Amino acid sequence: MPQVCFGCNTQLTRGEHLLCTVCRNDLPITDYNFLEENPVDRIFYGRIPVKKATSFLFFSQNGIVKQLLHHLKYKNQESIGAFLGDWYGEILKEQGGLEQIDAIIPVPLHHKKLKKRGYNQIDLFGKRLAHHLNVKFLKDVLIKTANTKTLTKKSRFNRWQSTEELYQIVDSELLKNKKVLLVDDVITTGATIEACGSALLKVEGLELYTAAIAIVP
Repeated sequence: MPQVCFGCNTQLTRGEHLLCTVCRNDLPITDYNFLEENPVDRIFYGRIPVKKATSFLFFSQNGIVKQLLHHLKYKNQESIGAFLGDWYGEILKEQGGLEQIDAIIPVPLHHKKLKKRGYNQIDLFGKRLAHHLNVKFLKDVLIKTANTKTLTKKSRFNRWQSTEELYQIVDSELLKNKKVLLVDDVITTGATIEACGSALLKVEGLELYTAAIAIVP
């Protein structure tokens, strides 16, 4: 079967990979970085002490980014994560601001969901970022203890109740006094990052940074 663009379904031509040239140029890149304050930072003000937060792309209900993430999460197209990780990794390496990072940690899936899906959709994105930034990728140091539904549609209070001890650290000594970049696919309310970050920040001396493939404006 001929390869088609994940954005518009047109047949890819020679030299194109996953996205056609038109869709690639149309991707809504945020231009946020780790050097200047941005709207992703402000999501976490007064919630958890994130040193710096950012996102690669903007997410919309009708757009290329939604198509990409849908195929990444539900259509067994894990290579999309590597494609985006390589692209964003090159940008972050060129921009600077993350030279002090020690490790990258992905937001984990519960083991039942991981078994059903076969992979964590954020893993390859995180691995490629780690490659470009020349830091460790720590896949299994943060775990999810319950197979919950999405947190984004619950009230703030109910989210807090649901996320209490929802994520746990396996090896605190490994993260002691480290600067960690937590990565996720989409930031909406910030509830998932808040829950994971709360677990990570229990580790002595840990400094938390976070990045996502996309953010809902």
